[in-house]
Amino acid sequence: MPPTETVHPSQCWECNTYCGSLVTVRDDKTVKIAPNPDHPGSKGAFCVKGIRAVREWTDNDSRLQFPLRRIGPRGSGNWERISWDAALNEMADRLAETRTKYGAQSIAGAVSGAAFSRGAVMALLLRSIGSPNWLINQDLCGGCQALSEKITGTPIKNGEDIDNARCALVVGRNPQAADPVQWTALKALKNRGGRIIVIDPIQGPASDIADLWLRPRPGTDAALALSIAHVLIAEGSHDKAFVEAWCHGFERYKKRVDEFPPEIAAQLTGVAAEDIVQAARYYADGPSVFVPGHGIDAFSAGVQTFRAFDCLVAISGNLDRPGGNRLAKRPMGFRTYLELLHNPEFRLPRDVELQTIGTERFPLWSGPEGWQTACHNPSVIEAILTGKPYPVRAMYISGVNIAVTYPDAARTIEALKSLDFVVVASQTMTPTAAFADIILPKTTTLEEEEVQLQASGPCISFTQAVVPPRGEARCDLDIALGLRDKLAERQALFQDFLPWENQRAFNEYLLGESGITIEGLQEKGFATFPYRQGDFEPGDFKTETRKVELFSERLDALGLDPLPNYTPPTADSADDTTRTDFPLILLTGIREKTYHHSRFRDQAWARKVSPDPILQIHPETAAVHGVTDAQWISVRTPGTKTRCRVKAQVTDRAPRDIVATGMGWWDPGADSPDLGALDININGAMSYGGPWDPITGSPDSRGQRCRIEVPNAET
Repeated sequence: MPPTETVHPSQCWECNTYCGSLVTVRDDKTVKIAPNPDHPGSKGAFCVKGIRAVREWTDNDSRLQFPLRRIGPRGSGNWERISWDAALNEMADRLAETRTKYGAQSIAGAVSGAAFSRGAVMALLLRSIGSPNWLINQDLCGGCQALSEKITGTPIKNGEDIDNARCALVVGRNPQAADPVQWTALKALKNRGGRIIVIDPIQGPASDIADLWLRPRPGTDAALALSIAHVLIAEGSHDKAFVEAWCHGFERYKKRVDEFPPEIAAQLTGVAAEDIVQAARYYADGPSVFVPGHGIDAFSAGVQTFRAFDCLVAISGNLDRPGGNRLAKRPMGFRTYLELLHNPEFRLPRDVELQTIGTERFPLWSGPEGWQTACHNPSVIEAILTGKPYPVRAMYISGVNIAVTYPDAARTIEALKSLDFVVVASQTMTPTAAFADIILPKTTTLEEEEVQLQASGPCISFTQAVVPPRGEARCDLDIALGLRDKLAERQALFQDFLPWENQRAFNEYLLGESGITIEGLQEKGFATFPYRQGDFEPGDFKTETRKVELFSERLDALGLDPLPNYTPPTADSADDTTRTDFPLILLTGIREKTYHHSRFRDQAWARKVSPDPILQIHPETAAVHGVTDAQWISVRTPGTKTRCRVKAQVTDRAPRDIVATGMGWWDPGADSPDLGALDININGAMSYGGPWDPITGSPDSRGQRCRIEVPNAET
């Protein structure tokens, strides 16, 4: 008989687009991944990462399948295979020893964040040990947006209703590479006669189809948003009824935006005043949708920049309006990962949570009042290296490549090497895993089960475990449960915050009393739920005033600016010496279809499509600096000693005196212990120090000053 093929409706969660998929399996092997046209969130859109990278993520020859123990010095690349029992016993022994010697808070965890189950599992595992310290990547990606939405009361992330919009305001985003669902919807909007406004210093696919392209100086987007709001209010095109009923602090907000008439914003941003006015009038002719991206998130003034746009969405009447930005909804009885973190049932005592590193300076980011309750990452690196404010001596890292994704890679690697004990759970050998004492093999998205609230549907999406784990790979919860049991044997637990027997029980807990079942999700891959839109009630806005807070009472109580504001970018305030030594502005985070952050760098097809890190540079800037197209050059920024090698791409799509590159580069074939993290990784050439956003502690990972260095002809 021919082998039987089965098709499983599922969901890709390699990024937070969460595209619905149809996975074809034959003999316990995935033979095809295709888009699911019935999925209400993705509507049949998909990308090559979901089609190809996820399969190779699972079946790659370099896949880690068994626990490994380091033999020889850290970073030597010498390993021996061990059993799971040996790995967990050694972890428990070493963590219990660290806990006894330095206290529970000396043990930290690192993961990408709480958008997926691994984040919640990591936090609950650390809490079970008694430590409040876990690190996430969102200070570099998405955190400023999330904190703005929380402070303002407008949870609109992934709620972009482009399908019903007349106008889209796309800011700092390349959906062509980052989000196939958005890109498909934007092209459809264009085809039906709608308007697209793009705000971005870099020319890209979105600006190519825009009706109006505003090209501001990097880091000045807040001035544009405040000026557009000024025009709306001055011309009476804001939604007066919504403002009166549901906005707090409008008169004070109006005084703030009155400081940014188009003539002033033009001076601050380099965008012509008449283009600002035109953008405001296009946006006023709604319904209009705000489509934000990482480009405005990665600055030390990121929260207030997002606040400027979130408040614009509110006063224009486009909040939770068809064709605008939907508020996040969930079915009654369903629990999100973020809610789980804040559930009193799973919390440490408040006095312990207040010891979370970063809480004193960034209380809305870290500790009991924090967004995900996570640490301030640069301060944890400092604690590892200096013992201040207290020692951090052991770390468990899962599903995140911090040696590449954190700025100042050399300092992160120095911290990893100085720890007493490091464990990394990963699917492949990465620069971070290379500095571990023990490596644990993790399952992939084809081997594990996940339920996910998807605001873009809105729906509950389901990732099915369609094939058995390769080798001895385990999911995050199974790893955590095994370690919990070993720690309990050593009386090294504070409290058990992991009451589930397995991933299925955990997912059923999240579904709760929603009426949605695993069986139903297995059949369709998703479940829709009823929701109302635009029919606001008291409590819909989770702020102190139960309204959209144009004036934030929480920020005011903390002594921070309660109104959205414009802060000049750090690069503009540099002294003359720095400007001379570092004459260019560096933009990072340029998206590519083949990679997602640092993932898939070890896959041959992706390396063939995008083999090298590229630095976009304008022809005139290239000529001034003696750079030719496809030439290998180096980039340096103030505050670090490490350079980054990149290949020049001479193009007029980059502005003069501004260069742009991607992030996440490393080389799995490199001979160095760091696998290229200190060679071709732009984060290796950037500081993780201040200035930091006063709310999130986010650094300037974009918009830093830089210089390029061209090798001599002889070299």
